[in-house]
Amino acid sequence: MNQNFNKIVEKIKQHRTFPTASAVFPDLGLLEMVHDPAKNKTGFVLYRDAQWSFESEITLSPYRRLVPYSPDNNLIKNEVVLFPSHPEEYSSDEQLVWLVQRFIHRYVDVSPLYEKIASYYVLLSWVYDGFNELPYLRLRGDPGSGKTRFLLTVGSLCYKPMFASGASSVSPLFRIIDAFRGTLIIDEGDFRMSDEKAEIVKILNNGNARGFPVLRSEVTPQREFNPTAYAVFGPKLVATRGFFQDRALESRCITEEMGQQHLRGDVPISLTSAYKQEALAIRNKLLLFRFRNLDKRGPAESLVDRTIEPRLNQVFVPLLSIIDDERARQDLRELARRISRELLEDRGMDMDTQILEIIRDMAAGGKARLSVKDITDAFIKLHGSDYERTITTKWVGTVIRKKLHLATQKSHGVFVIPPGEETKLARLYEKYGITAQVANEPDAVEAAP
Repeated sequence: MNQNFNKIVEKIKQHRTFPTASAVFPDLGLLEMVHDPAKNKTGFVLYRDAQWSFESEITLSPYRRLVPYSPDNNLIKNEVVLFPSHPEEYSSDEQLVWLVQRFIHRYVDVSPLYEKIASYYVLLSWVYDGFNELPYLRLRGDPGSGKTRFLLTVGSLCYKPMFASGASSVSPLFRIIDAFRGTLIIDEGDFRMSDEKAEIVKILNNGNARGFPVLRSEVTPQREFNPTAYAVFGPKLVATRGFFQDRALESRCITEEMGQQHLRGDVPISLTSAYKQEALAIRNKLLLFRFRNLDKRGPAESLVDRTIEPRLNQVFVPLLSIIDDERARQDLRELARRISRELLEDRGMDMDTQILEIIRDMAAGGKARLSVKDITDAFIKLHGSDYERTITTKWVGTVIRKKLHLATQKSHGVFVIPPGEETKLARLYEKYGITAQVANEPDAVEAAP
């Protein structure tokens, strides 16, 4: 009888026990899981009223008890997810940045600017939940160019890094990210199958902004499909061999081209056990940085650069909000402007840009009616030889409506761009980096008769 009763009590305890990696409570404080690999022990650190204490568990109610993940958890035991072991004091934020940058410089060979960016990105990862949008750090290069070393080195300092480069399948990634809510470290080149790449793109497309979980159908024990939302928002380090096909995803990344020069002679070829101990010591200091700064760091409107696109501001403002060094801020602002110029140049090579330039020139030339047929005739005259397929009025009209999002309407038997679209055109000129021409400029194209 007693044995059965004890089993029932134990079962009730299990039902109200929730393994937890971190939690933020308005009244209770900030809770973070820690792991001491030497003692093979996990626990909690609770930070409240500028004081911290070790806790073995946190009871929120008779029906909800938070416990740390077991040190024998497969992900923790195999160092797929890393934690600090305890909070450790540091003298200042500047000294902490210096420690992070020195560690990165010792084990990785990247450009000085990207080394600095990576250092501040590490700090950003520890307070990322104070922001609504985040950039990604991306390495692009051939095998052997140092991408994996960067992922291992910088990733080992980030907030709860989750290393996915060794995964044979991406299906566990949704659950891992949702459970640990840390920094995803992923070598995209390791995932060869097209369906796996599609899953990764879902994570990357949804994971830079808060409030866009990925929905997946899970099978219940009763064999019913149950749609489940997995939170994938968080910082990410990504390595690829080439460009992303999705331009929007490209624009979320701050990218370093690897393998552009010979490896520095002082960078060790292999990582030793001392490297892990150094990384753990820095993570311990970064844990205290999180405790002290989570409610103080957030996007600052004053850092928005109105000369670049809103998407680039979403990428760079969170990082600029972490940087206190004005010179480093200026370097990062210049990088954002350079990327903005490159995006405009890339757009200039597209068909929609070429059509927009023709529309601008026709309007500047005093053309009263901007017909799709006249635009098509001018396009064929200027760019027809650059395209293998036949350029038709229907194709050009589709680009005008679907890509430039300009309305067309039928007038006297032909489709035209109505006068009410001038406001849209002005915004498009700005977006595509096209200067509005003054009427009768000599380089304005002559509209087809």
